[in-house]
Amino acid sequence: MRTMLFPAALAAAVVILMLAVEDGGGVEAAIGLQQPLKLKYQYYRRHTTCKYAEAFVRHQVTLYWNRDKTITAKLLRLLYSDCFVTGCDASILLDGPESEKTAPQNARLGGFDLIDRIKKVMEIRCPGVVSCADILNLATRDAVHLAGGPSYPLFTGRRDGMTSKASTVDLPSASISSKAALAYFESKTLDVLDMATLLGAHAIGTTDCSNVVDRLYNFNNTGKPDPTMSQHFADQLRKTCPRPTNMKGTQSKNPWVYLNPDSGPSYQLGNSYYKRALAHQSVLGVDQQLLYNNDTRELTDEYADEYPWKNGFEGWRRSLALSMNRMGNIDVLTDNSTGEIRRNCRYTN
Repeated sequence: MRTMLFPAALAAAVVILMLAVEDGGGVEAAIGLQQPLKLKYQYYRRHTTCKYAEAFVRHQVTLYWNRDKTITAKLLRLLYSDCFVTGCDASILLDGPESEKTAPQNARLGGFDLIDRIKKVMEIRCPGVVSCADILNLATRDAVHLAGGPSYPLFTGRRDGMTSKASTVDLPSASISSKAALAYFESKTLDVLDMATLLGAHAIGTTDCSNVVDRLYNFNNTGKPDPTMSQHFADQLRKTCPRPTNMKGTQSKNPWVYLNPDSGPSYQLGNSYYKRALAHQSVLGVDQQLLYNNDTRELTDEYADEYPWKNGFEGWRRSLALSMNRMGNIDVLTDNSTGEIRRNCRYTN
């Protein structure tokens, strides 16, 4: 695990990153990845004939976001579901009866139509050059920025995977403990700082009540609610998520709730996610668990702070820029012998 960098140090790290990018060197050290960095900064501008690839992506994302601001949360979830399974290889985009997108954990994924639209533009502008894996990472970065998150340099040059199997999907439950969650992140070469930061993406979006009912009615099979949840907030959630109606603990209908009621339909990123955790008003158990690890508790306190001499939300934005790059480097493919540039993101060539 890399040396822990808390928000105060992250500000300097991001400045170093920006300077390194401008100077054309030293980027690998700024990002702080342990494994050799396989991707390149401005790969398409510097190493291909598709110099304006990132601009093409940004334009399409902006057009879509202006009509549907839910796209930021959808792309964040889509990227997570891709990178945390077989690596950032766009395998989540492949169609097929046994593909990853058919796994139960991925039932509510969205954003595929935007990726298809961007890929269509790319194949007209620069046929056979820009991978679906890079499109997904770039589109997510741009959507995050539109929702109030950071705009950050993104390393590209990924190839697309050529297989996708539902059996490989092993995403953890929404009620995972902090210890198990950290072990899961560490298995993906990420650390406690990445975990606390990336979970902040739950500041926007929605989730099924099926991911919440255990905390409301049968926490750890006790037949009681989660004692870490504010009783007032639990009472509010029960109005949207009624008690399950069958023996398996699921509902005949599956209502949804906002992951962060404070942002709700505005879909704007902010630090209210961390404030709600401190107030014991997190919707998901994994989010409330941030308080029960010394490191994630300290980060939650930092990110929730609004005092101008503290880092607060700006500290989270800086940290997110680094953690998104680190997540985007999980098991990437850069060799033509192991990956390809798909002509259609839903099918291998």
